[in-house]
Amino acid sequence: MSIIKLHDLHFSPYIDKEKIATIVKHLARTVKADLPENEVPIFVGILNGCFLFAADFIRAFEGNCEVSFVKLASYEGTKSSANVKELVGINEDLTNRTVIILEDVIDTGNTLQEIYAIFKDKNVKQLKIATLLFKPDVFRKELPIDYIGLSIKDKFVVGYGLDYNGLGRNYPEIYQLTTPPKMKNIVLFGPPGAGKGTQAEFLKDMYNLVHISTGDVFRFNIKNQTELGLLAKQYMDAGNLVPDEVTINMLKAEVEKNTDANGFIFDGFPRTQSQAEALDAFLGEKGEQINGMVALEVPEDLLVERLLERGKTSGRTDDTDEGKIRNRFNEYNTKTAVLKDYFEAQGKYYGINGVGSIKEITQRISVVFDTL
Repeated sequence: MSIIKLHDLHFSPYIDKEKIATIVKHLARTVKADLPENEVPIFVGILNGCFLFAADFIRAFEGNCEVSFVKLASYEGTKSSANVKELVGINEDLTNRTVIILEDVIDTGNTLQEIYAIFKDKNVKQLKIATLLFKPDVFRKELPIDYIGLSIKDKFVVGYGLDYNGLGRNYPEIYQLTTPPKMKNIVLFGPPGAGKGTQAEFLKDMYNLVHISTGDVFRFNIKNQTELGLLAKQYMDAGNLVPDEVTINMLKAEVEKNTDANGFIFDGFPRTQSQAEALDAFLGEKGEQINGMVALEVPEDLLVERLLERGKTSGRTDDTDEGKIRNRFNEYNTKTAVLKDYFEAQGKYYGINGVGSIKEITQRISVVFDTL
């Protein structure tokens, strides 16, 4: 989950889809447990916001039931309107039926009051309310709410059916209103020998960003025998990969050291989708995000030639064996393909032609940086 922008506002991650699923299942089971055996309730969803919640709730309800919907309007932008209008009613005969209203969110209670008015003369056996979210700080009505999934602060939320002026309903998670991100955070990627380290040095000075190289961070922690460095060394000495959690915690510590930074260039991280998701979650908690993944694209044969030439003077044994170099490219291509898809799905992937002089490549990257 990362920060999203809808119209003119930004929203940060708030409730992930796993937690939503847990809440919905608990609500459905609680409602079922409260019903007499063999009773068939009719669930009434309040459109538009509840359609995802209602669908998941009904699937989680283990028993026979009927479903209907009513559409009400009570929102204008991010404010709850006092004027609620019934747009679409229900036509079912509800006489002596147990009716359970499914709401996405209850805040002031204006919509809830209208719901009670709608069902006042329906001769129902009983009317109950089940809401996914409840904002107790702004609830102003003396009306019963039978089932509450989660009580939240009075902050505007979107996603999972909830919208801001029509946008945001399709997200499977829930986001809350936040201030616009202040940092420019870049993931700089490129195959071995593409020159991303050189470019990072130029770009950090041009844009006043902090360059965080995974390799440098590992070496620092191991050399200084930090707790994370010692832990990482244990895995490396045993010939095992350092777990994502250790790597991520090192990166988090580097970010925390530079709280006043204008942004970060992440070099060599993330390397897997799970790392990318963890980075998004970490930055999202701070009201920040990755603005873009900039990948230097260079033909493999050219890079092999460049690395073999570098190996003659660098002293790096992994730059003198073409077979080992090709293996490094295979590993890079496998991991980058996944990350490319991940960031491309967010509209944040930028491929840069990495062939040319250092100055030419820097200029190409700058064009992208200036648009982020």
